[in-house]
Amino acid sequence: MSIVEDTDVLLQDVEAHIEKYIQEEINSDFVYHNFQHTYAVVEAATELAEHYEVSKNDRLAIILAAWFHDTGYAEGWEDHEERGVRNATNWLASKGVTDQQLIDNIAGCIRATKMPQQPQNFLEEIVGDADLSHLGDLSYWDRCGRVRQEFAITRNMIMSDQEWIDFELGFMLNHEFHTEAAREMFGERKSKHVKQLYKRKKALFPDQTPSNLEELEDAKRRKKELKKLKKAVAKAEQRRDPEFKPGRGVETMYRATYRTHVNLSSIADNKANIMLSVNAIILSICAANLFPSLDKNPHLVVPSVILVGVCLASLFYAIQATRPKVTEGKSSMEDIKARRSNLLFFGNFYNMPIDDFHYGMMEMIRDEDFLYSSMTRDLYYLGVVLAKKYEFLRICYNVFLFGLIAAVIAFVAAAVIYNINHPIK
Repeated sequence: MSIVEDTDVLLQDVEAHIEKYIQEEINSDFVYHNFQHTYAVVEAATELAEHYEVSKNDRLAIILAAWFHDTGYAEGWEDHEERGVRNATNWLASKGVTDQQLIDNIAGCIRATKMPQQPQNFLEEIVGDADLSHLGDLSYWDRCGRVRQEFAITRNMIMSDQEWIDFELGFMLNHEFHTEAAREMFGERKSKHVKQLYKRKKALFPDQTPSNLEELEDAKRRKKELKKLKKAVAKAEQRRDPEFKPGRGVETMYRATYRTHVNLSSIADNKANIMLSVNAIILSICAANLFPSLDKNPHLVVPSVILVGVCLASLFYAIQATRPKVTEGKSSMEDIKARRSNLLFFGNFYNMPIDDFHYGMMEMIRDEDFLYSSMTRDLYYLGVVLAKKYEFLRICYNVFLFGLIAAVIAFVAAAVIYNINHPIK
């Protein structure tokens, strides 16, 4: 089967297959993990894939993984992801699909929905975010109630209102969407749901005047819990708030770190230039004065070879420390849309079309997370380059120091031996 030509047919077939499979094979006790949930995940996954304009095969892998990700519930909820992978693989084989890369991508995306989510690549991040998109959707309260009902029926997890709100709040506060698009689409409404959960929790413990010491202690404990929870909600809101701007301290930190890196790079270049100049002067003097007299002073040949070797080795490492590295000079649009590129360094964009570069820079200006992420990457790679520079410089200075000592000792030894063998009469 040609994946590109038959994609639309394949997607029509899988929708009909999954709808029938869920209705016939999955127990109706799973009131949350039903066709309605699967269809919502497919819609969210499709929207995220279209937002990033992924390739046709990647889009196919994302959507097929979304369709199959909960089919393993036919045999229970434990390890259902692996059974979902098996169901997807078998169905694709029945359709004559043999593209191993596609099959592996689908399997990885299905496994990425396992809690706690740990996606390993961009496609898996999209499917993971789609699976939990209801957290920031209008359907949240309905889906939330269905999860509670399903847990009670299938896992015998019967919780009071307070226990359920604590459980849901803990899950919401510990969860983060993986992709920037998911944070834009679902983050704001999810934050509202967190606030509403907090209000419901607070309403379960209305202020009451304690009538005895025991009630007084209980009231204090509840207030401490609510205060602690309020701080957690505030921190979560700050992390998710698109209007949140890093303070001047963060900006000062980046500015100072950049300045330090630039100064250290300048110091490294100056040290390398010193070694280049010194060794070039030594070689010039040797070429002008020492080499022409070696035929009359053969005992100085070995020391001269040592000295020249030391200078050439020092020059080699000094040049390595200052030699520029040529990079590809191009960042893909996929990397820009996935917020993985760093357009702050010329080596990542000098071969890009101006329109792509302009688009990337505008995206970075509008998205502070993207901007600060790029600056962080830039600092990291500046540090990597500095480490290499100083490693070469250390070798250069060691070679020059110990080599020069060895050359001087060789000259002295050669002169002493020559005087012993040729005493002055």
